[in-house]
Amino acid sequence: MSADTPSPPLLLPITTTAATKTKKLTLIPLIFLIYFEVAGGPYGEEPAVQAAGPLLAILGFLIFPFIWSIPEALITAELSTAFPGNGGFVIWADKAFGPFFGSLMGTLKFLSGVINIAAFPALCIDYLKRIFPIFASGLPRNLAIITFTLVFSFLNYTGLAIVGYFAVGLGVVSLAPFLIMSAIAIPQIHPRRWISLGQKGVKKDWTLFFNTLFWNLNFWDNVSTMAGEVDKPHKTFPLALLCAVILTCLGYIIPLVAVTGAVLVDQNDWETGFMADAAKMISGSWLKFWIEIGAVLSAIGLFEAQLSSSAYQLLGMADLAFLPRFFALRSKWFNTPWVGIVLSTAIALGVSYMSYTDIVASANFLYSLGMLLEFASFLWLRRKFPAMKRPYKVPLGLPALVVMCLVPAVFLVVIMAIATKTVYLVSGLMTAAGIGWYFFIKLCKSRGWFTFKRVDDDEEDL
Repeated sequence: MSADTPSPPLLLPITTTAATKTKKLTLIPLIFLIYFEVAGGPYGEEPAVQAAGPLLAILGFLIFPFIWSIPEALITAELSTAFPGNGGFVIWADKAFGPFFGSLMGTLKFLSGVINIAAFPALCIDYLKRIFPIFASGLPRNLAIITFTLVFSFLNYTGLAIVGYFAVGLGVVSLAPFLIMSAIAIPQIHPRRWISLGQKGVKKDWTLFFNTLFWNLNFWDNVSTMAGEVDKPHKTFPLALLCAVILTCLGYIIPLVAVTGAVLVDQNDWETGFMADAAKMISGSWLKFWIEIGAVLSAIGLFEAQLSSSAYQLLGMADLAFLPRFFALRSKWFNTPWVGIVLSTAIALGVSYMSYTDIVASANFLYSLGMLLEFASFLWLRRKFPAMKRPYKVPLGLPALVVMCLVPAVFLVVIMAIATKTVYLVSGLMTAAGIGWYFFIKLCKSRGWFTFKRVDDDEEDL
């Protein structure tokens, strides 16, 4: 190694100090946790057909994984095995560019993630009201949202291994009706319908089209915040990500091809939830009911997976001294980061009753900023520490990696460019708050207002 080449870090921040007391995540539960971080089933892919027609929707879900999902998953696999700590992407930005960018990354990703959590109870109740109209509005709806949030937050409190196996069951039950529908639809398929660019007179909605692809194939890196809870992460993470990518892509494309080929309806009918109506046309009311129940289960899985990521991110940030030490407190009974779970749940409850079309778009904007920083961190770590041990390494040189990151980065810039003025304002304020938070934490450290302690893998348990 030349004198100009930085030495690789001698001690990697493997923030797993208290995780050894409980059962760790194994391959199958991890696959389904990743699956629910990203997708949770083909619920929500329908607007792509509404926006651009069957052909472009099918091509979008075939091509987009190669320019977005696979690069993001590869980066997550390499960096999660090189730095297998609960801070995830916070560790990566910290090691690449220093504590300011590590803290900013944590703020951007936490805010975008916890706002997303708030959407899932409402989504669950929106499907339930089709079966039980009492949940359509008013006090019953509000009570249902509160009950959903508290009950499934407690499930998260009981342990990540339990949540992982719960996700396996949810995944099987929620995916099964789509596979059955696709099989039944085979004799009804007319392949010429797949090449339709949409009805005449229906204008393409590119904003809706790209946002639909983005939201349905996103958040591969969220699972990195739980890397410290994974059994043999160096081997388990790459294989779990590979399996989750395949499961997610097939879970989207098979029902989409089946329904677009078998069902001919007005293009504007392809709204979120249309898959349930298509199931009734193809097979009958029983399958529609199953898909609607599956949507509820999918919302539960999404809630659990993203709440886990947010809670363990805060624990990891405390272990890296980006947050006060009390954020790393774990339950005496289940060894879970209860402070992170409570805080994330409280914020989710606060956001649940707001009109958050622009807020969710702002979360999208914040996530895009975080991903641009993540791509930069990945490339800079390759350049900064070329000799560092990487149990899994993306088999490309630095110039090819730049190209691999450049394509999705351009897409992120497009997503941010089409945002509204309100989104720019809210996102700007949140980003400014993240910058201010870093300097506030520095002040807390200098004045001794809170206890901070950086924890590594060779230190004693909490």
